[in-house]
Amino acid sequence: MPASNDDASILALERPHRSLWTYYLLRSLVFPPAFPILAIVYWFRYETMRYRFSAEGLSMSWGLLFRREVIIQYARIQDIHLHSNVVERWLGLARVQIQTASGNADAEMTLEGFREYEAIRDFLYGRMRGVQPGRAKAERPEGSLASATENQLAESLRKVAEELRELRQTLTTQAPPAKPRSTHD
Repeated sequence: MPASNDDASILALERPHRSLWTYYLLRSLVFPPAFPILAIVYWFRYETMRYRFSAEGLSMSWGLLFRREVIIQYARIQDIHLHSNVVERWLGLARVQIQTASGNADAEMTLEGFREYEAIRDFLYGRMRGVQPGRAKAERPEGSLASATENQLAESLRKVAEELRELRQTLTTQAPPAKPRSTHD
């Protein structure tokens, strides 16, 4: 199936937006004595940061001396959060924090430096739920296995709801209201 235009634009993302470098510089200025060292560290992080979105998952890598790479399959994603502070919002950026079932309280991966953060979040939510690009629910063939299973489930739920209505009606018409017991007996 061909990917939609939105999916194709997400799959094409490889580098953070240049506003991330501005954010890193402003962040380095918070502690002026360490500015030169922090600026150099952030410069190398910014210059070496790479992302890759594929059909199976996404990866993020960065680092010059100590190269780090994190790879996450879409099926492992448990939760996605968007975070941005005042400066990031001013620059039009946000961080997409991705959590897996690894048992760690922190995010497994944080995608930073993107202005398309909402589109990335929606893309990841769709992939973690198993939605294939170009195959929305409405596009399923009527005779497909998924459609037949959904129809059976809907019919079963209708029957359960009908039985619960009948049971409630029977209980309200047959049982007199219960008299509260005295606790002093």
